[in-house]
Amino acid sequence: MRILVTLWAGLLLTTTTFAQVNEETVNGKKLDKEKMELHDYLPAIHGTIRAKYEYQTSTDESRFQVRNARFSLTGNVLPIVAYKAEIDLSDQGVIRMLDAYTRIFPVKHLDFTIGQMRVPFTIDAHRSPHLQYFANRSFIAKQVGDVRDVGATLGYTRKNASLPFILEGGLFNGSGITSQKEWQKTLNYSVKGQLWFAKGWNLTLSTQMIKPEEVRINMYDAGIYYETDCFHIEAEYLYKKYDHNSFDDVHAVNSFVSYDLPLHKFFHKMSFLARYDMMTDHSTGLGIDETTRRLPITDYARQRVTGGVTFSFSKTFIADIRLNYEKYFYKKGGIPKESEQDKLVIEFMTRF
Repeated sequence: MRILVTLWAGLLLTTTTFAQVNEETVNGKKLDKEKMELHDYLPAIHGTIRAKYEYQTSTDESRFQVRNARFSLTGNVLPIVAYKAEIDLSDQGVIRMLDAYTRIFPVKHLDFTIGQMRVPFTIDAHRSPHLQYFANRSFIAKQVGDVRDVGATLGYTRKNASLPFILEGGLFNGSGITSQKEWQKTLNYSVKGQLWFAKGWNLTLSTQMIKPEEVRINMYDAGIYYETDCFHIEAEYLYKKYDHNSFDDVHAVNSFVSYDLPLHKFFHKMSFLARYDMMTDHSTGLGIDETTRRLPITDYARQRVTGGVTFSFSKTFIADIRLNYEKYFYKKGGIPKESEQDKLVIEFMTRF
């Protein structure tokens, strides 16, 4: 951990030095700071509204819900200094501050971000709500690999290279976004790499270490997808290991396929989707038993098959109607959560 912190600090110092050398130029061009600042101070406003109806067939119960009502401000105060602030006014009825960070571009291709953000880890857990293919997130995105925290990251992007790639790595408190005053003896870390190795193909590898309380947890994720104008095929595997045998290793899989059928009347297109995802017994790492030194089960092992159709009024992820049916399979003795059972979901998603 000390070696990691030392290397990370050294890289940060190097980028700061480059920033001082290049503070008057970007890509070799002199900056007209007064003119560019005046333009960049105008923020871009974005938002996502997700409202849905769910009918749980196994319990014969139904409900309406505003799953998300997100609003964000993004922009630049200088050509090399950007920011983002995002709040969800209805994250299942609760107001939450999500992203709040400053991003600096000290040299070409490199960025430094500090603040509150989603940790760079996995494919599906990193998708914003409007970019999701299904009404409900995968087990990897919701239970096993979903982390938002406060910290700092370095990113290196080469999208125009012969082999386009993105590398990201960062250090984080580890206490989440609601306990920022706590002092930490051990910082969490996360590293993620993405490679577009052939036309339409993406390979994503990532690793993360977290320590919610006493137990250190290491996670490793590998995912790959292939997409064309009509198809998106994706598979992802996550492995989670707990120190001191405090909990059994966790395995999670998410795989799905989406096919777009162009339409020329009321809807822009119709997408047919099928997903299989699974997870073994899972623990968040909280609440260790002082006698047995074992962690409790937070989420029982389950498998799920999801079928769906999405109607898009415009291009994908702008204004969609998502119709999904989810079928759950629990092992013997597994206890389903109240909302983790067979259900029909009709969701309206609007992005602006």
